[in-house]
Amino acid sequence: MFSHRKSLRLPITLAIVMIVLLVALLVGWVLLAVFGALVDSSSAPLFWTLLPVGTTFLVLVLVGVVVYLVLSIKAINLNRRQSNFIASVTHELKSPIASLKLYLQTLNRRPVDISERDEFYRYMLDDVDRLDRLISHMLDAAQLDKHPVAEDVEEVEIASLIRECAQTICLRYRVPYSTIQLTLEPCFVRAARVDVDMIFRNLIDNAVKYADFQPAVEIHLRTAPKAGLIVVRVHDNGVGIPHKMKRKIFGRFVRLGLELEREKPGTGLGLYIVRTLVRRLQGRILVQDAEQGSGTVFEVQIPGQPLSARQNTTNPPPSPVGVL
Repeated sequence: MFSHRKSLRLPITLAIVMIVLLVALLVGWVLLAVFGALVDSSSAPLFWTLLPVGTTFLVLVLVGVVVYLVLSIKAINLNRRQSNFIASVTHELKSPIASLKLYLQTLNRRPVDISERDEFYRYMLDDVDRLDRLISHMLDAAQLDKHPVAEDVEEVEIASLIRECAQTICLRYRVPYSTIQLTLEPCFVRAARVDVDMIFRNLIDNAVKYADFQPAVEIHLRTAPKAGLIVVRVHDNGVGIPHKMKRKIFGRFVRLGLELEREKPGTGLGLYIVRTLVRRLQGRILVQDAEQGSGTVFEVQIPGQPLSARQNTTNPPPSPVGVL
């Protein structure tokens, strides 16, 4: 509610200012016309003094109208995305709940053999996992405004974290570990581990989810010591992203296509979470077309250092290159 009121404060203030300026302009021009009709030509200096004032007021009103129009368009687009989000969440909630209800009713109404029952349990666990991911996504997005406290900031080893995220995503989508090819240089960043985990978990999840029928994902991690950065490139073999959508996909509730025609589950919050957290780490994220074939490359650049730069380390670095 507070953010909604805050978003309306600027348009309302701008509208009031424009009304005041318009009234002042009209009154001024009326008085100027009456004054010009009542006095002789000796009032010319006053006329030429008031004319720029009226012109300035008119320009301010025109600028205000343009700004108000831009804000209105943004509000309309946000409302449209929110409606899209509501449709998405409703579908995401309804589908697994209906599936769970069907399986439970089947188990309750008729006897099933062990193999069929085990299959039902597996499907029900998938539906529960789908609901859990949806709720986690929404909670992550709701907590983006909360900056990590100093106690949460630590030195996070990125190569091992990416490896863990990749293993989790492969298990989630039941694809072989070899689906994700890893080329990782040992390095670390100072950040809250949960923030870094959300960044790469969302990127890898998207890469596998929107990949081809036979997904193939490549992740390259390298350091740029001179710039004080680490660079992570996540390359999928999906259909790619249209050029005009490459900026929009990082907005809240933005998803490609029509909501009811999509085959992939989602809420349109994943890339918004990624961009917000990358910016919090004073980094940036780029989206590019694949250099060869189809697919998309997401490149994350955040401040970090090679693992060799960390002092007083006792754990040996992990293997820099490998396959899950």
